[in-house]
Amino acid sequence: MVSVMEKKLIPAGYKPTEVGVVPEEWDVATIKNAFAIHNNLRLPLSSKVREGIQGKYPYYGPTKIQDYLNEYRVEGKYALIGEDGDHFLKFEVMPQTQLAIGKFNVNNHAHLIQGERNLTEWFYFYFRSRDVSASLTRQGAGRYKLSKGSLEVLPCALPPISEQKEIVDVLSDVDALIAALEKLINKKSAIKTAVMQQLLTGKKRLPQFDQPNTGYKQTELGEIPGDWAVVALRDAANFINGRAYGIHEWETHGIPVIRLQNLTGRGEDYYFSNLVLPEKQYCQNGDLLYMWSATFGPVIWFGEKAIFHYHIWKVETLIKTNKEFLYFTLDDMTDKLKRGSSSGGTMLHVTKAKMESTKILYPTFEEQTAIANVLSDMDKDLAALQQRLHKTQQIKQGMMQELLTGKTRLVK
Repeated sequence: MVSVMEKKLIPAGYKPTEVGVVPEEWDVATIKNAFAIHNNLRLPLSSKVREGIQGKYPYYGPTKIQDYLNEYRVEGKYALIGEDGDHFLKFEVMPQTQLAIGKFNVNNHAHLIQGERNLTEWFYFYFRSRDVSASLTRQGAGRYKLSKGSLEVLPCALPPISEQKEIVDVLSDVDALIAALEKLINKKSAIKTAVMQQLLTGKKRLPQFDQPNTGYKQTELGEIPGDWAVVALRDAANFINGRAYGIHEWETHGIPVIRLQNLTGRGEDYYFSNLVLPEKQYCQNGDLLYMWSATFGPVIWFGEKAIFHYHIWKVETLIKTNKEFLYFTLDDMTDKLKRGSSSGGTMLHVTKAKMESTKILYPTFEEQTAIANVLSDMDKDLAALQQRLHKTQQIKQGMMQELLTGKTRLVK
């Protein structure tokens, strides 16, 4: 029921419905009455069976393409929405809804939706922007599922077909832009990785350092330029231990204490300390840090003066070591350590002694600086693209909230 006060707040030309306030020309109907559900086309196959029939036709699960088969059961354009309860924890953020076009297969953990009286794409966009977790039903021990029965009675706002098409076209264009940006970022990331591997090993020299009389020499790390050296990391930098804290030492204000989650994007909240520590226990804007436990890798700190926690080292470069060059060297080295670990690409920890004794390739300071400048420029280019992608994704979210509810109209 809508109260008298709420009715007064509804703008002219709009009406209250079970899915919220929508334009008067829009309808609201259940999925059963607005779309067709084609779950009879699903093809449940075990991974062992799929191994024997590999091909070119995608095999969709509830969240992604799981395989490619040599046959297909579905042809055309369908919206897929997952039903597997294991994935529905993500529904609080966004439903696992996909748009599949062409010849493909779908396993038994996704529903197939097709528009007959409405656009298939309308379902896809509409339910990517809505939380349907309240419609999940418990299936067994702790599992929740969007059953076909629950799906059929979900309400959906339905503009006239012409307006559905206008909205779908706009959102599809934004999706295409996002996909293009993601493709460009992946391409440039791959190029940067290749360039980094070439420059950091000396297999490719920058023109100003590529002297024909220098030649190459054999070392314990393989063939390297004749004017390069092999050094232990302890000869390139000092690794300074962070400090462990007891719960009683945390404060609500003071100097921020950097923990792993503050460097990885998994948490922005900081603990604070008012303890007076030796100056080496603080890091400043621009300092090089290295995460050595559970999460691994180098980071340049761009925040205010802070204290670094126990699972982080501050890396102070020595006089003939360029800090940015060492950052890229540590980044490449960490990636190789992860790939070579016996724990599936992760490491429990790396000791300070092992890190300090690790050998690295060591050009002259001038060449280190030139290599770092090239790689830093590539990073800046990637960061700009990432920022543009993030901004476009935010714009799309805002557009979906406006267009899919009718708050902003594309037609008169």
